[in-house]
Amino acid sequence: MERVNSTLLTEFILTGIPYPIRLRTFLFVFFLLIYILTQLGNLLILITVWADPQLHAHPMYIFLGVLSIIDMGISSIIVPRLMMNFTLGIKPILFGGCVAQLYFYHFLGSTQCFLYTLMAYDRYLAICRPLHYPVLMTAKLSALLVAGAWVAGSIHGALQAILTFRLPYCGPNQVDYFFCDIPAVLRLACADTTVNELVTFVDIGVVVASSFSLILLSYIKIIQAILRIHTADGRRRAFSTCGAHVTLVTVCYVPCAFIYLRPETNSPLDGAAALLPTAITPFLNPLIYTLRNQEVKLALKRMIIGPGTKSEI
Repeated sequence: MERVNSTLLTEFILTGIPYPIRLRTFLFVFFLLIYILTQLGNLLILITVWADPQLHAHPMYIFLGVLSIIDMGISSIIVPRLMMNFTLGIKPILFGGCVAQLYFYHFLGSTQCFLYTLMAYDRYLAICRPLHYPVLMTAKLSALLVAGAWVAGSIHGALQAILTFRLPYCGPNQVDYFFCDIPAVLRLACADTTVNELVTFVDIGVVVASSFSLILLSYIKIIQAILRIHTADGRRRAFSTCGAHVTLVTVCYVPCAFIYLRPETNSPLDGAAALLPTAITPFLNPLIYTLRNQEVKLALKRMIIGPGTKSEI
């Protein structure tokens, strides 16, 4: 280990996900379409929230716009590199590119966790304390909460990137994954990774467990409030508003817990699980929020056919 500095790696090779060679073209086109539709769908939501005064005056849709930005970022960080796995030849990623990919993935991923928590709290106030909602969730407070989520996510991403790449990497350079993530990269370290594994477990565990617990608590209160609504239409609208959020939270948190909060294993299921928060969830976000959210659908109609469409807000 005395001469480790003279043999440090300058690049990594991402092995990608295993696939039948006959499906190479199909998978390339499939993920290309996923990426394009993800960017266009989230951009449409972002433009809709920004352009419609009735939406960007409400914190819930400000949060939704920020979520679209995060989903576009996560998709852009991961999916293009994933698509390169389905082309001919070996395409290495520079050491600095690997650092950046790991940092931005955990930065945006943890910010997304915090944002889901804010969205649950917003729905709790709107449904359980509707008379006090305009006072409790002001535009200024929602902006501060979003800023706090970005800052906390940045700190989390920096911590994970610094701890991971402070270790020496002297070979081999094949990352058995489709992007630079902590468990796969740590397997290549030329030093003891016990501290890293412990900090990763505690840090990500705190982020996931605290966020999920607060979301769960919010929705227990929300369900109790919904069950006290006497009209069927009122219950339907309340469940419709919250159903989209619950769906995305489930698709995001379950794979994260599976990947990071269990004993270290090199399971082929890790790659399949990681596809959900990195490629599938960003794609589903605009679909779920446009198909299940009445207000977003009304806003889209106002953009297309004019301002005569009335909102139910």
